[in-house]
Amino acid sequence: MRLFMIANANSIHTQRWAVGLAQRGIEIFLFSLPELRETSMYAENNIKVFSYGFSTKFTMQDGFGLSKLKYMFVLSVLKNKIKTFSPDIVHAHYASGYGTLGALSHFDPFILSVWGSDIYDFPQKSWLHKRLISYNLKKADRILSTSHVMAKETAKYTDKMVEVTPFGIDLTKFFPESEHCHDSDNTIVIGTVKTLEKKYGIEYLIKAFKVIVDKYPQLPLQLMIVGGGSLAGELKDLANKLHIGEIAHFVGTVPYDDIPKYHNIIDIPLFLSIEDSESFGVAAIEASACEKAVIVSDKGGLKEVIEDGVSGFVVSAFDYRAAAEKIEILLRDKPLREKMGKAGRERVKKLYNWDENIKQMIEIYKDLKK
Repeated sequence: MRLFMIANANSIHTQRWAVGLAQRGIEIFLFSLPELRETSMYAENNIKVFSYGFSTKFTMQDGFGLSKLKYMFVLSVLKNKIKTFSPDIVHAHYASGYGTLGALSHFDPFILSVWGSDIYDFPQKSWLHKRLISYNLKKADRILSTSHVMAKETAKYTDKMVEVTPFGIDLTKFFPESEHCHDSDNTIVIGTVKTLEKKYGIEYLIKAFKVIVDKYPQLPLQLMIVGGGSLAGELKDLANKLHIGEIAHFVGTVPYDDIPKYHNIIDIPLFLSIEDSESFGVAAIEASACEKAVIVSDKGGLKEVIEDGVSGFVVSAFDYRAAAEKIEILLRDKPLREKMGKAGRERVKKLYNWDENIKQMIEIYKDLKK
C-alpha cells in the first residue's frame, strides 16, 4: 500500500505514525513545509520526505500563514508530488493548514486527522476560519481523532462520523524501571514531562508543589520539570520567587529515547493543562505505563486517559490547591500510589497499546482502499 502523508515532519507525532506504519510494510511519501531538523529515522525506514523548506519557526496553526500566492505554489508542488508518487491514499494530519492543502489537492480517497488546536482554537478566530474547517472536513472521506472528547468537538463542524484512533505508546519502551528509582535517599520527586508553554499549566504545578513544601518542610522533596519552551525563564523565576528554586530542577529538552527514564524518576507526575486543546495526553499515558499514579486537570483528553480514583486523580484546571490535596494523598499513601500505578499500566495495555493503534490505522486504510 502506498500512503501520501501531509504533515509536519518535525513533529514527534508525525514521526511515530510514519515510522510505525512503514515498519509494517506501508510505503510512505511525507510532504512537509518546515525545513527538516532530523531525517535519520525517515531514511532508516525508507520513508521518502519532501520539505518545502520554510523556516522551522513557520507553523500552519492559523491556516492562513501562507499568502494566496504561496498557497498556489505549495499546492502546485503538492499535486505534482502526489501525481508522481501515485498513492492509494492521501492522509493529512492537522485540520487547518495541512488539512487545507489536502482538501485542495482533490485527491480521493482523502483522510483527515484532527490534532487539537486546529479544532478547539482555529474555528473560534472568525466565521471564515470556521467555514474553512467545515470545508476541509467535508472533503475528507474519513475523519480521525485521537480522543472521544475531541471527536465530539469535531462533530460541531461536520455531520460525518469521526472515528477515534488513539495515539498510544510503545509498552516495550515505557515500563517501570527499578534502576531509575531513588528509594536509597528517600527523595520524593514531584514533576512533569511537558513543553513549557502557557497551555500546559506548569505554573500551577509549581504553586501546588509550594503548598506541599510549606506543609511538609521536613520531607526531602524535589520538583522536576522536564521539557523546554518559551516560558522556561519565567517559570524558573516563579520557583525562585516562591523560595523553592534550590529544590526545583529544570531539566530542559531531552531526547525522546530518554523520556521513559524521567517518567520513572518522577514519583508523582502531574499534567495540569488549562486548555481543551490538550486533546489527548500522551505524556500522562507514558507516565501511567511506567506505573505512576497520575494527577491531571479536567481539560481536553486528559480526563479521558486517566480514570479518576483508579489510575490517578482528575482535578479542576487552574486549581493548584486541589492538585496539592491530591499530591498529599499520594505522598502519605505509598501503597495507594503503587495500586493506582499498576491499574494505570493495565489501562494503557487495554486502550493505548501502540501496536494495536497502528493495526487499527492500517485497517482503516485497507477498508478505504476497497
